[in-house]
Amino acid sequence: MSSPLTALSPLDGRYAGKTRKLQEHFSEFALIRERVAVEIAWLIALAREPSFKPLKPFSPRTVRELERAASAFRLADAERIKAIEATTNHDVKAVEYWLRERFAAVKEVSAAAEFIHFACTSEDINNVAHARMLKSGRDEVLLPAIDAIVARLDALAKRHASLAMLARTHGQPATPTTLGKEMANVSHRLERARERFAAVEMLGKFNGATGNFNAHVAAVPDVDWPRLAERFVKSLGLAYNPLTIQIEPHDALAEAFDAAARLNTILIDLDRDVWGYISLGYFRQKVKAGEVGSSTMPHKVNPIDFENSEGNLGLANALLRHLSEKLPISRWQRDLTDSTVLRNVGVAFGYCLVAYEACLKGLGKLEADPRRVAADLEGNWDVLGEAVQTVMRAYRIEGSYEKLKELTRGKGGITRRDLHAFVRSLPIPEEAKKRLLALKPGTYVGLAPRLARLR
Repeated sequence: MSSPLTALSPLDGRYAGKTRKLQEHFSEFALIRERVAVEIAWLIALAREPSFKPLKPFSPRTVRELERAASAFRLADAERIKAIEATTNHDVKAVEYWLRERFAAVKEVSAAAEFIHFACTSEDINNVAHARMLKSGRDEVLLPAIDAIVARLDALAKRHASLAMLARTHGQPATPTTLGKEMANVSHRLERARERFAAVEMLGKFNGATGNFNAHVAAVPDVDWPRLAERFVKSLGLAYNPLTIQIEPHDALAEAFDAAARLNTILIDLDRDVWGYISLGYFRQKVKAGEVGSSTMPHKVNPIDFENSEGNLGLANALLRHLSEKLPISRWQRDLTDSTVLRNVGVAFGYCLVAYEACLKGLGKLEADPRRVAADLEGNWDVLGEAVQTVMRAYRIEGSYEKLKELTRGKGGITRRDLHAFVRSLPIPEEAKKRLLALKPGTYVGLAPRLARLR
């Protein structure tokens, strides 16, 4: 029985609809398709290389047919390769045999069959395939999902740029900010982290069994193999790594996983903060007809999207950090532990995507409650103590901080009248007193509105 309800992973069950976009980039089908594309591209590159005398250039028609086999690769093709693998017990060799089979009736290719996978180790094919998969999945799916969150935060920052809000440092009432400024803070952090993730350059190698072009030189010594390999790798949209063991060492992949994890950590911070603001009543959540918040408490509207996002980001980061720590480590010139681990890149990014979409959905439900925010400010006049003691310092009043500490610290319930009485007693110019007496918790926001609009 095949059903989303029987899936072992929620990414292929409960969340299948949310992660489907990643299948194009990180499924086994995608890996096989990329292997086929790399093998075909290498065969064409050899035929086009003037110094590679054993193979003549293919006709334009044959090149088009070869390229079409990669661009029009179907599920049935992948299933045939898997059937061959059942005999070979080797996934990359199965691709080579499929290509021989696929082009058996094409005279130019069948005559050149021995040049399919020529001088390659499996990792020449795999490292390029995985790098291309990560690059396309990042650029086409993950980055747009992050961009949508940044855009939503920017909209909230602008909309609420001047909505004064009580800040909380250490969970206690603190110098006011604005709701928009707090959204702008996160948007700015996310954008920077997004650029770091996007900027990681994917590397590829194509230099044989231990990275020295041994077989290449033994078979056809007149070719400048490093130069050809570099041109080939770059033609596939990757940067070239000239010094490797059998595997490309995965340092670039690790950089990408680390960058994604750091970005996710910023989102976890956002999820928890917004959860808290909802708890305080600063945000209400739009209600959808038919939805239920609790099986027993009818009034509940729970912040489930931010909770879902936080939980899935935790799972994603656990995998991303394992990937970044494990993959750059290989015993001597090669061991196989990276192979099985690399098959889980899509799982890590699947949890990322579920989390991103949950966060975006949650942000779309938020409605600020200005009255609740204002009430919180009005109940905390003691936060103006910072302004008063700083003005006192400006006029060299000795013990400024200590005087305000005595008035406010740990007292609670400091009223406007209490604060104003203290200000009126100060030996400072009347103009300074007027400025302080005009302040309210809701107007003591510094340049927060202006900073929020920087986004």
